Amino acid sequence: MFSPTITTFWDATFATGDTWDGAEGFTLAIHPDRDPLRPVEVLTYPDGTVAAAVSPAAAAALGISAGTSLDAVSFRERLSSAGLVLHDPDCLFYVTDEAASVLSRGTTPDHVRQLTSADAALFSRFQSNAPADDLEEAYVELDHWSVVGGFVDDELACVASAYPWRGAALADIGVLTLPGFRGRGLARDVVRSIGCTALAQGLSPQYRCQPANTGSRAVAAAAGFTYFGQWELVVDTPSGD
Repeated sequence: MFSPTITTFWDATFATGDTWDGAEGFTLAIHPDRDPLRPVEVLTYPDGTVAAAVSPAAAAALGISAGTSLDAVSFRERLSSAGLVLHDPDCLFYVTDEAASVLSRGTTPDHVRQLTSADAALFSRFQSNAPADDLEEAYVELDHWSVVGGFVDDELACVASAYPWRGAALADIGVLTLPGFRGRGLARDVVRSIGCTALAQGLSPQYRCQPANTGSRAVAAAAGFTYFGQWELVVDTPSGD
């Protein structure tokens, strides 16, 4: 269903090292080579199963060793007791193999085009017209690997940008539409366009947003992306990690 690029990446995160099944659809991996800045990750799949991966130092802080009997609830209780805080979760969306084939055959609308450094003035005006919180959340930048703009008349109204994510062949996409231009399908169009560019370059497009952002989730679906799971990452590292 999903490209091996996607499944292999997440398998390397949650299915390597000392890995075992806990209770009630929970799996846990202690990975000796985990980045100490990412000592704990959790991925909740659409069917409710949960996978967690921890560094050896985090496992020690949590009182976990290979084979410890846990479920997702008791694992989170141990995180809380150890003072390990998870970021607000991100919903992950990818294109399936079938959707990738459809996306690759699509055409780019006339109001959408690639942006370059020559568009710096346009992009600067776009940033000045965007709410600061939206800019921070969307993380669209003109110097990213690929940047696509959606225009209304001659005004840059929507931007999507993407960059290779975590050293993998995944193109992480951010998108932002100026408030006065929402509801016109611009975000859908620029996300489709940048997704097509990623596929043509051998990258799997990745779309992330917070669970409560229903508008962004709707954009992902409209652009042809399928929900993959909910991803969480620890904010603070355990003592000594």
